[in-house]
Amino acid sequence: MASPHRSRVAEPTTAELATLTGTSVEEVVEGLTASAGYTAASLDTPAGGDDGPGRSYSARASFVDPGFDMVENLHVLKPAIAALPERERDIVSMRFGQEMTQARIGERLGLSQMHVSRLISRILGRLRAELVAP
Repeated sequence: MASPHRSRVAEPTTAELATLTGTSVEEVVEGLTASAGYTAASLDTPAGGDDGPGRSYSARASFVDPGFDMVENLHVLKPAIAALPERERDIVSMRFGQEMTQARIGERLGLSQMHVSRLISRILGRLRAELVAP
């Protein structure tokens, strides 16, 4: 009758590993220490932490910085704005870069606020059309 207890195979010692691998005991210890720091797990494994015990690693790592959209938009807009005539670039810069009111832009350019409003609408329409064109 077979014994209900299985015999356990002893783990090799660091000296035995060093002999088998042709390295020093110090290198084996260093390797074992380094390997203990890495474990593989599915990204869907629940990850404990401050933001809730049930959230997976993939859910925690999928944060999208809202500033990315702004940077992307500015990158796409740059050549379109550069292609505008100088006066229109100045208007865009005053309104959106310097956050000047339409009335203040009008004072600076000698135009009515209504005229500035129409110019801004026309400029933005042109930029929008250029950005969505195939």
